[in-house]
Amino acid sequence: MVHAYILIQTEVGQAAAVAAEIAKIAGVTTAEDVTGPYDVIVRAEAENVDLLGQLVVARVQGVQGITRTLTCPVVHL
Repeated sequence: MVHAYILIQTEVGQAAAVAAEIAKIAGVTTAEDVTGPYDVIVRAEAENVDLLGQLVVARVQGVQGITRTLTCPVVHL
């Protein structure tokens, strides 16, 4: 199982709606609005890196109101 944090910037005033919509996506374990340079932080999981990429590109980035994403895969050192 591969996990990642997805940092999301949204259009002004859209953070809560974006987080609520993303929380419904299969593979997303949490989606929370935050303050700072990003508006929403998501934790997601998938069976492998390819499926994680598909989740981010096909599902998460398709949510209305998102302007930018940054995906940070979790590594175990």
